[in-house]
Amino acid sequence: MSAAQSYKNHVRQDPAWNFFLVVLMLNIVFAAYKLVHDWHLPSNHHFLFGWWVVMAIVLFMVAMKIRAYALKVQDRVIRLEERLRLKALLSAEDLASSLVLTESQLIGLRFASDTELPALVARTLKEKLTRDQIKQAIVDWKPDTFRV
Repeated sequence: MSAAQSYKNHVRQDPAWNFFLVVLMLNIVFAAYKLVHDWHLPSNHHFLFGWWVVMAIVLFMVAMKIRAYALKVQDRVIRLEERLRLKALLSAEDLASSLVLTESQLIGLRFASDTELPALVARTLKEKLTRDQIKQAIVDWKPDTFRV
């Protein structure tokens, strides 16, 4: 059984994703090495090796864009969830003032329990706290185990 989630251990890593990225980066390095190393040889493979470098970079960039898009969707879902949660927990006046919260601040607030959320929203608005400052200010941590 793992420890309860907190500020110190809430960041999640995906070893399979990291391995995949390392392999793609090694592919770029190997392709560049092969292009440079075999450049002086009397063959007509220079264009092939050049194309290999281009495709290795393209594959890496595609993987990074796919990851970025997935994280952006997660951020948008978190923003929606937090807006609905704020609507349920805040007074009409506080809810109106909370509309200026940024996406980053809303993402930080997702870890706050329902009992401390109203006070933390007020503090965030007053002190213009960053995502990290919000997370550090949370006393009663509400775990989010679905985010990768």
